[in-house]
Amino acid sequence: MTSNVESAYKELLSKFKDIMVLSTAQGIIHWDMETMMPPKAVEQRSQQLALLSRLHHKLATDPDIGKLLKTIQTSLDYESMGQVEKRNLYLINKSYQEQTALPERLVSELSMQEAITVNLWKKAKAKKDFNLYKADLKKLLDLSKQAAEILMKVKETKTPYEALIDNFEPKMPAQTITETFNQLLAGLKPLIAKIESCQTKPSTDILNCPVPVEEQRKIAQLITQMLGYDTVSAAACGRIDETEHPFTSGCYDDVRITTHYHPDNFSSSIFSVLHETGHAIYEKNLNQEWKYQPVGSTCSFGIHESQSRFYENIIGRSQEFWASFLPKIRQTSSALSNVELEPFVQAINRVERSKIRIEADEVTYSIHIIIRFELERDLFADKLNIDELPQAWNQKYADYLDVKIQNDSEGVMQDTHWASGLYGYFPSYALGNIYSGQIRTALTKTAPNWLNQLSEGNLQTVNEWLKDNIHSKGDLYDPQELIKLATGQELDSQPFLQYLNEKYARLYGF
Repeated sequence: MTSNVESAYKELLSKFKDIMVLSTAQGIIHWDMETMMPPKAVEQRSQQLALLSRLHHKLATDPDIGKLLKTIQTSLDYESMGQVEKRNLYLINKSYQEQTALPERLVSELSMQEAITVNLWKKAKAKKDFNLYKADLKKLLDLSKQAAEILMKVKETKTPYEALIDNFEPKMPAQTITETFNQLLAGLKPLIAKIESCQTKPSTDILNCPVPVEEQRKIAQLITQMLGYDTVSAAACGRIDETEHPFTSGCYDDVRITTHYHPDNFSSSIFSVLHETGHAIYEKNLNQEWKYQPVGSTCSFGIHESQSRFYENIIGRSQEFWASFLPKIRQTSSALSNVELEPFVQAINRVERSKIRIEADEVTYSIHIIIRFELERDLFADKLNIDELPQAWNQKYADYLDVKIQNDSEGVMQDTHWASGLYGYFPSYALGNIYSGQIRTALTKTAPNWLNQLSEGNLQTVNEWLKDNIHSKGDLYDPQELIKLATGQELDSQPFLQYLNEKYARLYGF
């Protein structure tokens, strides 16, 4: 590279570093809002977030970024640049074009409305009254539609909703998601029917055993230690806190997870910690050489979910994992000192149609996501409005899962995503399940002995494979490219369906 282009590239990365550092600061503010913030502070916090969003938007739309991009991309040196440099330029340009298209006023209004709506959602959910936050949810949806209309033109997507999906799963057409989800649904229905036809159902009585919160906190620490996410040493990059809705925040050297503890439902915290630790390990394993560069970020939310679902389900609901981990729980919790392996594994893998997504088993879980995807798609196509949303939700749950929703807290208000403005996010969860099935197949081909190692408490092979093939690749590839490179397959729900069929045939004996 000539000195002129090299200087421009370094300046561009320096500007992007400032944007990323500010984003991490915003992340800490959001984390605090969900974990430590006193109730009265919400209006003050909404103003803080609005200001940070405006500052972020100004940095991201700095005209100098456009000039530097033009200097580099029109240079004769551009073609000789390496893959990492070209990917950085592509990602910076993509972000710049999208951010400059969005008016600062709209960005600020969205941020402020999100904070307000989340706070109202919490109150409405507690009172089981959708009407308490319906008007503000509509405001947020209308603002999101404005942003989607603008981004559709910039991203050249077919629909506004597809532009929002691209925020979470780049270059993933809504039609591809629809076709893949239809394939998944077609495979899940007969599997659920087979399971339900079995005469003997596993008992879940052990999961109702009261476990003190303090013992659950110790179990959570044991899980993170076993999986390789350090939350206790002097050099720890992680921590576990408590919140209404578990989530992961941060990257590189500061990655935090949250969970919730229910004295009468200890397994809920176990599986939320397994899930969020999967997210955290991905973030902490990003390539440190690319720190604060665009390629040094995670690939997509679907790939992110593949990691959390892999640790939560493919590892965390396996007999091999519990063969090594259950003895540690027996020693830690007096309430669980007599738990036996076989009945426990059967209990945590019981398949049952349910109303709540985060408590769903791994077989029915994706159906919860398909319902949300279809509702979002209809909201942004103006085939459905906010007033109709609760009833549409209830009807889909009756049609797809044959369950009756009793109130909006267990129905349309059970998730924080729509109140947070995260439209387009939900498909990532089911895509993550599908990716995890493909990853499991590829891992098994490379390391056929990994499950035997897991039964001995050894996750080294699994962790190294995931780091080498997924984590360390950062955002060097779009998700469909990355999954093909890692597994040798295009997006395909069949490996996930095969995994489920084989596993539950063993568990249920059909």
